[in-house]
Amino acid sequence: MIPPADYNSVRNNSGIRGVCMMSTKWRDEQHSSFINFISSFLNANSFRLTNVPIAPDFIFNCGGVSVAFIFMINYDCNNPRPVFTRAEKLKSQFGHLYVVVILPTKEHNDSFIHSYFRYGVDIGKSTFVSALDLEMGFEKIVRIAHARGAFKREDVVSKLNAERERLAQSMDAFLRVVSSIPHVETHDANALVQTVGSIEAIAKASKENMLEHTDISSEKADMITRFFRDPKFYLGPKIT
Repeated sequence: MIPPADYNSVRNNSGIRGVCMMSTKWRDEQHSSFINFISSFLNANSFRLTNVPIAPDFIFNCGGVSVAFIFMINYDCNNPRPVFTRAEKLKSQFGHLYVVVILPTKEHNDSFIHSYFRYGVDIGKSTFVSALDLEMGFEKIVRIAHARGAFKREDVVSKLNAERERLAQSMDAFLRVVSSIPHVETHDANALVQTVGSIEAIAKASKENMLEHTDISSEKADMITRFFRDPKFYLGPKIT
């Protein structure tokens, strides 16, 4: 069993690490003992299981990303075409599609490798994963879904951090611009951004509006309006 600690990075506030949707058609074709194993395995690792009529055998939603799976448990060496035909059909419908195939013997494995190249599978379009038995195959499915969710979360966190950095740099540039106005200090610039808004908004704001919403002096408010509206002022040398 996968230890719960592996999933801490994608656990949500309700304690659920993800949702597993199982095809009702696929479920009805399996032995009840294996379905019980799947249910118990998912429950032990805080995944919620639902049964729905879907085209893949499983769809996992973990960390905000959906991953589809074909779970081929009865690979037929004499008729390998169905698994490849099905993968070809579904790969255009899902951004993340994996095909997990149970290959318990060397004969099965050799047949699968031969068929993989025979049917011209596009590498990367749908990923094939082999396993020796049913339990191992399903464990690989859950691990793949979890990994996809973790990568998604890390990507989101990285983007949020980059956005925070960008906003911090923008604010710093804003404060430098506004505080470059003669007699306007950094705390005055902070007050303006909090109450008036962007540089464009400050440029359009009246002296009365600035006095009403900030604690800057009348002299500074007058200086700001002149800076943005009087070409002779903002094109001239800076007053110190």
